[in-house]
Amino acid sequence: MMPRIQLLDRSVYELIAAGEVIERPSSVVKELIENAIDSGADKIIVEIMRGGKSFIRVTDNGCGILSEDVPLAFKRHATSKVYSKEDLLKIGTLGFRGEALASICAVSKVELITKRSDESLGSHYKIEGGEETEFIIGGCPDGTTIIVRDLFYNLPARQKFLKKDVAEGNSVAATVQKLALSHPEISIKFLRDNRTELLTTGDGKLLSSIYLVLGKEFHDGCLPVDYRQEGIRVSGYVTRPLAARVNRIYQNFYVNNRYVKSATCTYALEEAYRDRLMTGKFPGCVLNLEIDFGTVDVNAHPAKLEIRFQDERSVYNAVYFAVKNALLREGVPESVSLSRSGADDVSFKAKGVFRSEELHGEQLILRAPTKEEEESFGPRTISYSADSQGSCPQEKSAQEIPSQDDGKEHTGSAFMGSAFMDSSQEALDGNASHDSPAALEGFKYIDRSSVLPVREETPSEAGQETPIRVVGEVFKTYIIAESGDDILIVDKHAAHERYLYDRLMAGHDTISMQLMAETLRLSIGYDQYEILFENKEICSRVGLGVEFLVPPFVEVYGVPSVMTLEAPLDILNMLADCLRSKRNGDGSDLFSGFFHSLACKAAIKANSESKLPELEHLVNLVVGEKLRYCPHGRPVLARLSKKEIERLFRRIQQ
Repeated sequence: MMPRIQLLDRSVYELIAAGEVIERPSSVVKELIENAIDSGADKIIVEIMRGGKSFIRVTDNGCGILSEDVPLAFKRHATSKVYSKEDLLKIGTLGFRGEALASICAVSKVELITKRSDESLGSHYKIEGGEETEFIIGGCPDGTTIIVRDLFYNLPARQKFLKKDVAEGNSVAATVQKLALSHPEISIKFLRDNRTELLTTGDGKLLSSIYLVLGKEFHDGCLPVDYRQEGIRVSGYVTRPLAARVNRIYQNFYVNNRYVKSATCTYALEEAYRDRLMTGKFPGCVLNLEIDFGTVDVNAHPAKLEIRFQDERSVYNAVYFAVKNALLREGVPESVSLSRSGADDVSFKAKGVFRSEELHGEQLILRAPTKEEEESFGPRTISYSADSQGSCPQEKSAQEIPSQDDGKEHTGSAFMGSAFMDSSQEALDGNASHDSPAALEGFKYIDRSSVLPVREETPSEAGQETPIRVVGEVFKTYIIAESGDDILIVDKHAAHERYLYDRLMAGHDTISMQLMAETLRLSIGYDQYEILFENKEICSRVGLGVEFLVPPFVEVYGVPSVMTLEAPLDILNMLADCLRSKRNGDGSDLFSGFFHSLACKAAIKANSESKLPELEHLVNLVVGEKLRYCPHGRPVLARLSKKEIERLFRRIQQ
């Protein structure tokens, strides 16, 4: 028999409500730091013991709390940030629900010390399990200090689910890192077990915070982003393709300086990198979207980590084109640096192509497409790991931060000409749902006509071209050439693959066909036959001449002109696989995926000897068409300077 309905005791429902907001020590730290930021603080100190399970202290120099408001601050739904339902439509603060302090004090022992600068005395307040135990008016410094002890002391079951001290401490460190990146104008100090692990300068420079939070390697591999479109500004930094990571933990998105997890932003970022990253690699970023408060719903998740956009399509476009333009301006043949200790220590440094005075204001390489320029594109799913946390680096002082070039040399397009027509220029369908991951369904392919031209250098600007002398090849894979004071090293397979891929993408509506001397009858399997038969028109468009006989037999009378006549079965299988991926909704753009495979199959193979004229032609293609990455994201060209070689042999010291 069903028990009777009854009203829960206050102590019970407070614990239930607290469980929605406070999951672990990092949840407490997040709420307390956000309150400190909202208070106007420019210095915040975070201290934890035993991963935050036994002790958390957050100190700030913000505005403080009026003595008469202190007890009210720990009541549920008491806040100074929202006064009416209209305020919920334009939330500009990190906190607004008035439940953080109430939830924290319901499951821990809390001590508050606070004072406003316009008051002569401050408050010393203690509360345990939601019950006030002490309230004293006395002297204390301006600002607020909150101490949280014995988290979940009254919920043993919840305590048992906490991880080890190190794991919980790492989670807290990752939370502090993300909040430090969102506000570089605030100096944030983090101490774990009395040891300082992070201290940001508060100088307002995002690069300084990136260096201190994410490390020198991430800092040195950054490209600046600053882009405006449709009322959205995207600013921050993204990593160069060669600085990509094996997971997404270095992807940091902020909306109006609030850290969020957004599938739309993640998808836009990774689509902008398509054809530049090796499989299994992910770009890193620290990107902030400044957007009208009224077009964002931040009240969609208990921890406010997930938000809803009124117009997902505009957000996707803004992020995609912001990142794409940053990458196109990079335009880098990679420069190999040999250390003095030997040739095994190799690093890559970006060399600029365009001078800053050649890129004027709003002169952007790409723009968002119109709806008429879009074509259909299948869905893709982005998943997150709840435990994806970064590790906190060792403390670095402000004097250790190297400065990046502030624009003395902006970089040019990584791919010129037909490379702009790659299939990663996509946008989010305006009819997609705005309140679920299904909103990702409907990303569109952008026709190459929607791309703005790159400003080309005139002969007077570019100067006379440096002659190139091809020396030969090594390991039957890499071409060695001399250009001025540089040695060029070209991966011949990657270069040829990139060139073929760009040619195919540039004219995928009219791929020419070469006829075979005799038709070839093949058995391709029933599954392959079915999907190819359903897409006979596409077979013709990609240069395949196929006549369908009784299943599973076909007769092939023509293949794409870039392919050899000996590989028709491979071509049919590749196209069938791409069509199947497209139909199942788990593949990339059809033409892009197929042309990846086609170009790879048709390109010059590594470990095969090539004649000098072939090598010279390929090097001229790489330099003339500015090919930089193969479709899988591997670099095509590296440079080794004369100075580096002389340094290697101790001819020079600097």
